Amino acid sequence: MVDITHKISTLRVASAQAIVKVSKQETIDALENNTVPKGNVFEIAKAAGLLAVKNTFNVIPDCHPLPVEFTGVSYTIDGLSVKIEMTVKTIYKTGVEVEAMHGASVIALTMYDMLKPIDKQVEIGTIKLLEKSGGKSSYRKKHRSQLTASVIVCSDSISEGKKEDKAGKAIIKKLEESDVSIANYDIIPDEIEVIREKAVKYASENNLVIFTGGTGLSYRDVTPEALIPILERRIPGVEEAIRDYGQERMPYAMLSRSVAGTIGDALVLALPGSTNGAKESMDAVFPYLLHVFKILKGGNHDS
Repeated sequence: MVDITHKISTLRVASAQAIVKVSKQETIDALENNTVPKGNVFEIAKAAGLLAVKNTFNVIPDCHPLPVEFTGVSYTIDGLSVKIEMTVKTIYKTGVEVEAMHGASVIALTMYDMLKPIDKQVEIGTIKLLEKSGGKSSYRKKHRSQLTASVIVCSDSISEGKKEDKAGKAIIKKLEESDVSIANYDIIPDEIEVIREKAVKYASENNLVIFTGGTGLSYRDVTPEALIPILERRIPGVEEAIRDYGQERMPYAMLSRSVAGTIGDALVLALPGSTNGAKESMDAVFPYLLHVFKILKGGNHDS
């Protein structure tokens, strides 16, 4: 199976369609009047579709078991065709497109099985995905102007050349995946005044200023102390999201003092200095966090 442990759970919705075509009006009449010998076709096929949705992972090898939190089935008769629409919802890390298509397919097959004694020419037509929402693509909105970012690594040992930076490079990779261009990449020691100077300078030039390192509890971890006094507005929800995501994967995440806030129209983040901590922090909030720039420009939360 594809690894989805780095993803966050969001509301996922998918709708799929299948079409059953019959050869004569008498078959449609039997469907509408509930006179098909094998029973109520619409209800039995619906039940089969619901079971199919719940058991998709048992049939399609790469599908993940997931909580199915809603299924809806509707039928539309159009001439000699019956259009089946299946909608599936979940709050999970992966989408339900295959579940919706599987459900619609099984409904169509069940209808075929029940109708074949009275109509030997029943066909199953197009099976397709109608729409989906809730995945990363739903939140990866393009911005009118290119967003730019500065990434600053706060580490005595890295600035002295004793260690190689990996956390900063992981942050840069995630930013580039989110269509954010990198304007600056600096490595500095854990010094309060140096951190503040970089934050103020780069916040005036870029949309994002991201620090990595110095958020722990050692006596040299001073990034939060440097940034908090100069932040104009803290964003507690971002800090909570980062820690909550990390805590589900590593119990030590509760010891991190990640910070999020604004200086002017720039978003400033202070993330852990470990490679995994930095990667997980970025996975927790990107690309969703980029919505903040629409808000800062006067947009609303629905735009």
